[in-house]
Amino acid sequence: MSRIRDIFKRHPANRGSLIPILQDVQDDFGYLSEEAVEELSQLMGISTNEIYGVATFYTQFRFSPPGRHRIQSCLGTACHVRGGQNILNELEQRLGITAGQTTADGQFDLERVACLGCCALAPVVAVDGKVHAQVTAKKIPSVLSQYSGKEGTKKA
Repeated sequence: MSRIRDIFKRHPANRGSLIPILQDVQDDFGYLSEEAVEELSQLMGISTNEIYGVATFYTQFRFSPPGRHRIQSCLGTACHVRGGQNILNELEQRLGITAGQTTADGQFDLERVACLGCCALAPVVAVDGKVHAQVTAKKIPSVLSQYSGKEGTKKA
């Protein structure tokens, strides 16, 4: 029996269960694979297009494997005022991706977040939940090297 089927059996067999099932699948696998969506389509009697329509509406769902490290760049008011956008720009340049993407080597995910709740420490970046305070663009290589073993990564 597949893991998808096991997840499906834990929920009522109706359309209203789609979002909780998708959440559980993503929790189990880290993302919603094409195969998982196809299997859910068969189990639930819902087209894959409808499942994708629901899943793409919500930003919580992802369709590619997550990176090993999750970087969250805060752009809340305090962080924004203190250069949060510059920090995000530097991360995007160094990682070679934009917010919402994963590096080609699968090392990092980059997220833009509204607030990490560390306003007194602004601007902040969190990596795997560890907050790095009063970050500047010049500090980004040092922050990244703590997780990649390399100084920075690529710089265009």
